[in-house]
Amino acid sequence: MIRSAIDGQDMCSGPLFKKILLFSLPIMAMNLLQLLFNAADMVVVGRYSGSDALAAVGATGALINLLINLFIGLSVGTSVIVAQDYGARNNEGIGKAVHTSIAISLLSGIFVCLIGILFCRPMLRTMGTPENIIKLSDLYMRIYFIGVPASMVYNFAAAILRAVGDSRHPMYYLIITGVINVILNLLFVVAFNMSVAGVALATVISQYLSMLLICVFLMRSHTAIRLDPRRLGIDTGKLKTIIRIGLPAGLQNTLFSISNVLIQSAINSFGSALVAANSASSNIEGFVGTTMNAYYNAAITFTGQNMGAKKYSRIDRTAKTCTILIIITWIVLGGLIMMFGRQLLGIYTDDPQVIDLGMTRMRIMMCVYISCAVMNVFPGFTRGMGFSILPMMCTLIGACLMRIIWLWTIFARFPTVSMLYACYPVTWTLSGIGQIASFFYARKKVRARGDMVEDLS
Repeated sequence: MIRSAIDGQDMCSGPLFKKILLFSLPIMAMNLLQLLFNAADMVVVGRYSGSDALAAVGATGALINLLINLFIGLSVGTSVIVAQDYGARNNEGIGKAVHTSIAISLLSGIFVCLIGILFCRPMLRTMGTPENIIKLSDLYMRIYFIGVPASMVYNFAAAILRAVGDSRHPMYYLIITGVINVILNLLFVVAFNMSVAGVALATVISQYLSMLLICVFLMRSHTAIRLDPRRLGIDTGKLKTIIRIGLPAGLQNTLFSISNVLIQSAINSFGSALVAANSASSNIEGFVGTTMNAYYNAAITFTGQNMGAKKYSRIDRTAKTCTILIIITWIVLGGLIMMFGRQLLGIYTDDPQVIDLGMTRMRIMMCVYISCAVMNVFPGFTRGMGFSILPMMCTLIGACLMRIIWLWTIFARFPTVSMLYACYPVTWTLSGIGQIASFFYARKKVRARGDMVEDLS
């Protein structure tokens, strides 16, 4: 039997609520800390280098995600196959998946790094980035992409750890590197007056440090997830499975990012004040979104392990438990953001116009953020069962395609800031309905196999 990375926690038996919460909390903390560190980047650059520098950093987010999300999506395949092999107690399969995943992450990271450095300026121009910030945005991106190989390896390694139940160690490493990132931000921006270049450089250094820490942990592990650099290579069988499950998730993320790039282009057309407001408010809203992401990771891991153990009834119970948790999270965090939105935006900037525009976005988003949570969390159950095309199609049609249609029709007819942001709740709802339907379809197919093991817990 494989020794668990979290002191023997068994996800295939026993009460679920406590286990899901204990698994999710470190991921929540990690995501929230990551957002806090990103917020620190923006606060430091916004406060000490001005609104243009804040807008310059914010204008790059959609484009960066567009370039990296295809390969980050492949880490979903890693999570699923490692979790299923772990549930089935297949040590050899886990070892092959680990070394294949790390090799893929390193190669894809180098590829994205080169593409990003070579083509960031023309892509920024294509997005209509305001002239007063495009030089700063280009500088930020060129430095940022140097750290992408490290970021890619870290994300795949963290996916491996989460798949076997270890959500704590990725959090520990993020705390260490995040604190260093903040210290370097202050040093480079405040002391050395490096503006966006300082923020980007601090990020790159922290990314390579996080990669080093998590790889050392895997190399020192005495379990089936142990990383041996001499065994790095690609197992064709595992690669096919990772691609089969992860590629649809990556394509979904990429096409989702394309729709966000189009929205960012529309935001850019309103000028740098809205770009800065959008950057700050979306960063604040991210505290809710990244918390929900913890439930997505729980959905993949718990579903994947119980699929491997053939305890399908626990998948239903996992879905119910996660649904309750996302409703509670939305009410608490969404309510706090609505109550203290102006004060939170005031941390980023003292420009009243930017704060007013940021509040416009937050009022629209937070009222219906539950639909975004459903859209993002339910694909975890479906992918954990091995179905990856269905959630991809739901997101492509319900979110990506409908956002493009919205921009070309409704927004083109009524080109206001409020009408631009309204596309989010509309498309979240459509996609969320599709994701729920996909879950029930996959659940029916799995149960029809007839190989279920009775769950006595």
